[in-house]
Amino acid sequence: MTKPLWKRHRIAPDQVVDLSAIDPADTSERPDGKDAGRIELEALRNRLTDLQHLFWADGRHKLLVVFQAMDAGGKDGTIRSVFGGVNPHGVDISDFKAPTARELAQDYLWRIHQRTPENGLIRIFNRSHYEDVLVVRVMDLVPEERWRRRYRHIAEFEQMLVDEGTTILKFFLHISPEEQATRLQERLDDPAKRWKFNASDLIARERWNDYMAAYEEAIAATSTAEAPWHVVPADKNWYRNLVVADTVVATLESLDLRFPDPPDDLGDVVIGTVSER
Repeated sequence: MTKPLWKRHRIAPDQVVDLSAIDPADTSERPDGKDAGRIELEALRNRLTDLQHLFWADGRHKLLVVFQAMDAGGKDGTIRSVFGGVNPHGVDISDFKAPTARELAQDYLWRIHQRTPENGLIRIFNRSHYEDVLVVRVMDLVPEERWRRRYRHIAEFEQMLVDEGTTILKFFLHISPEEQATRLQERLDDPAKRWKFNASDLIARERWNDYMAAYEEAIAATSTAEAPWHVVPADKNWYRNLVVADTVVATLESLDLRFPDPPDDLGDVVIGTVSER
């Protein structure tokens, strides 16, 4: 019997992560293919819309969804596809760029903590605090002994959030270098997409193996039962979106969500007519 999608791609605590052993084009969990997957995704999107409304009304929970990927890995597309139908009042996206001078003057988690979700909110991180053990490591921006300590910092930070009522999901959208090349070329060839191309993407691409090693170690060091990582095969957009949607829906369904009781007995309340002037 196959595992549910949300279990199939989850990284267990203390699991050794070998990204070379995970096929970015793998869709074997859905052998019926893209058309059937899109139908399933639409049902999950509708379910997510209902669950997010209940999550917002309940107001006792917080959900943090973290996305990491190589350039052109599909973070924006996944967010649009999975969360496009939810009420924007209850979902917020934080897109972490290079830190400002003020942020650099603080500890590296300072700007992150300010954007964690409050009660009733789903907060999406498009890139995140993991940049401080990824690009910082690969580009040799701080000494190794410093970034290695950050695995413990991050795990303890996320555990604190969990202890205070935040549910955390983390997704690494795993694409192949061949698929990345195709997507980057599409950006160059399409005038409507060319604005998304950045020459720095090519610098990171030259360090592909270094980034894979950094991701493997970071994911293995920080995937916990309370804040799990999911390595999502992302060469096929439809499957990537399906895995993320299935995981988010299953997580929300696992919470004790309920509509709050009305503040007063409304049994005798009658809505009267409005008098005309």
